[in-house]
Amino acid sequence: MNKPLVGILMGSESDLPVMEKGAQVLSELGIPWEMDISSAHRLPEKTAEYARTARERGIEVLICGAGMAAHLAGVVASHTTLPVIGVPLKSGALNGVDALYSTVQMPPGIPVATVAVDGGKNAAYLACSILSIKRPELAERLEQFREQTRQALLATSRELKARQG
Repeated sequence: MNKPLVGILMGSESDLPVMEKGAQVLSELGIPWEMDISSAHRLPEKTAEYARTARERGIEVLICGAGMAAHLAGVVASHTTLPVIGVPLKSGALNGVDALYSTVQMPPGIPVATVAVDGGKNAAYLACSILSIKRPELAERLEQFREQTRQALLATSRELKARQG
């Protein structure tokens, strides 16, 4: 595997199913990635070190997923100037609304791009869009994916109309 361009972090193993969906998208688009568990609260030193050293390791975009208080993306963003994409995860009594609010409500100067609750796939597509600024081949792969999506939806629409008579 090539040197990772995207770092994927999550707060606990229970976040893995959603974050793996993002990793799968990155793999399908040919983007090398790495993944780790690093809780902002239970492993704060590890989290800070990961964020501080990401750029020198070749990482260009970070995707961070966490549920409940969900401060992982914000903590990571506070230790790097790389783009950070937060994935609020559905968990706890509020089903991810708390994670959404704590991920999207960052103070000025410490931005976190935030996708939908359990939006691991969209986080990967956004990472691809960011990486495509310098890599036209990624822009082309992303456009091909979108065209395939459009064609599949049109085919489904035609099938639905044909069943109606």
